[in-house]
Amino acid sequence: MPRVLLIDDTPDIAELLTFSLRDLGYEVVASGYTSGVNDLIIENSAGALVLDCTSYDMSEALFDSVRAYPNHADFPVVIISDIPEQADASLRSRNARRVLLVPKPFTGMQVGTALKQLLE
Repeated sequence: MPRVLLIDDTPDIAELLTFSLRDLGYEVVASGYTSGVNDLIIENSAGALVLDCTSYDMSEALFDSVRAYPNHADFPVVIISDIPEQADASLRSRNARRVLLVPKPFTGMQVGTALKQLLE
């Protein structure tokens, strides 16, 4: 399984999700919210990104940053959102590819399934 970069601005949830994804066979590197997401993807040789920010605007800004970076236009991204309808509309307006939404509340299995779909 590829290495996954998890960006989560809630340390307790990041820890639980990290354990859950590791149990599913993923290698996980976790970080809090950072504008240096592309540097973390490269430094950690990540094969996918999971974004779980309190505010969808934060996840959206990171998603846009990843997509704007050279060679990351199709980078696999799972976005966990408490406003999935709004997030879906936002992503559709961007013609976003290789991105899946997981609505809150969520389980580690749901995130793992989304990752598996994106990476197949």
